[in-house]
Amino acid sequence: MTNEEAREILTERQDGVVQIRLQRPDKKNALTLGMYAGLTAALTEAEHDPTVRVAVLTGSGDSFTSGNDIADFLAVPPTAEDSPVFQFLAALHQFGKPLIAAVNGVAVGIGVTMLLHCDLVYARVGATLQLPFVNLGLCPEAGSSLLLPRLIGYPRAAEWLLLGEPFHAEQALAWGLINGIGVDAEATLELAMTKARRLAQQPPAAVRLTKALLKRAAVEATQETIALENQHFIDQLNSPDARAALQAFVKRKRS
Repeated sequence: MTNEEAREILTERQDGVVQIRLQRPDKKNALTLGMYAGLTAALTEAEHDPTVRVAVLTGSGDSFTSGNDIADFLAVPPTAEDSPVFQFLAALHQFGKPLIAAVNGVAVGIGVTMLLHCDLVYARVGATLQLPFVNLGLCPEAGSSLLLPRLIGYPRAAEWLLLGEPFHAEQALAWGLINGIGVDAEATLELAMTKARRLAQQPPAAVRLTKALLKRAAVEATQETIALENQHFIDQLNSPDARAALQAFVKRKRS
């Protein structure tokens, strides 16, 4: 992990739990290429570290992550499977230990789709989530076109993915995307860490096997869907609609 990645992706280990924190609060933890590389490195290290039994993802400030840093994304868009964002998605999908998310605030785009790969998800009361891919002329990613309908049902998934409107943690809980809600960011992280510490005390081989069995039926389909979405995502990024929508987004952010 480079010095820049280390500053923006913080890791802390204690009692068998590694906490992976997005640390770019002034930009609502918008993800850059370097941050994707840092997340991939953190997950890979946690996967191979025998002292780590559980990983917890969270953000700093008032956001979990606002999704991609669009300016960074437009400057160096993903073009192949070895692109940093796609490597992160592969690491996320392949992570064999329990993965818990503490959504401390705003979660947009990949900030929501990555939750579909977590085993437990907790969010701050009133946290706003959004899947604005269609709004930006893009398609879903991270296998969400398969995983989200399976999790919450097609009509609900279609509402979130086709309309791209914001929704709150309370709706996410009612529809089954998340496991619970904390009264504030601190309580949400403590809730996630309490579950993580409990999991870390369980027999690790049994925990990993149980996770693998729970996900077994969808592993191949999810991998195929991620690959298909990646290719469509690359194609859509080069479309006039997406370029115009993304450039307009960057212009609004700068004004």
